[in-house]
Amino acid sequence: MYWQEELDEATYRVPDQVVDLLFKIRCPSLPVDHAWGLSEAIQAQLPWFAEEPQAGLHLLYGADSGNGWERPQGKQELIYLSRRTRLALRLPKQRLAEAARQLTGQTLQILGHELEIGASHTRELSKTTTLYSRFVVHAEGLDEEAFLAEAVAQLRRMQLRFKKVLCGKGYRFASPHGELPTQSLMVAGLPVDDSITLQQQGLGEHRQRGFGLFVPHKTV
Repeated sequence: MYWQEELDEATYRVPDQVVDLLFKIRCPSLPVDHAWGLSEAIQAQLPWFAEEPQAGLHLLYGADSGNGWERPQGKQELIYLSRRTRLALRLPKQRLAEAARQLTGQTLQILGHELEIGASHTRELSKTTTLYSRFVVHAEGLDEEAFLAEAVAQLRRMQLRFKKVLCGKGYRFASPHGELPTQSLMVAGLPVDDSITLQQQGLGEHRQRGFGLFVPHKTV
């Protein structure tokens, strides 16, 4: 006989093998397309970062909209960062102390802009069962339908359970090897343990460059 108990989401304890490490920063502005520059600066301080399979980088964001203002889209246009903005790395717990020690107090040079790094704290992954990734890297030439089919196939290979998958805006990032096409992706109806797995593993390539990491989607 096969018997599988339902997971009690209210009492489920989020595993701490992978968490987000958040740093206070001072950085008035950065170019919209800062993915490669920021990741290179991080890797200069953390030589192990690029080879750590569970490491990931969250890109920085200004306001998407407010008081009639919309986030710029041009690669060289600037986004303006508030004092509440945090630099966030997704890391396995055995790397936390080292990353905090090596980054705190540093000033990174990113595409002609200075980013000063202050104190840090950790944040566990979310039990939210609807997740969103702003930028998932995909193969050149995929339309939305083909991208969605590939994303669903990857999720199924990870043996994740989900109810809805929706794609959104596309954006192309510069890299030394040519442009990287990306698409936003929402995954809804995940059991909480599968939500944690997707946050831990991400989707697609270049998570250390700021792509394919999932965060809670609060507006669905």
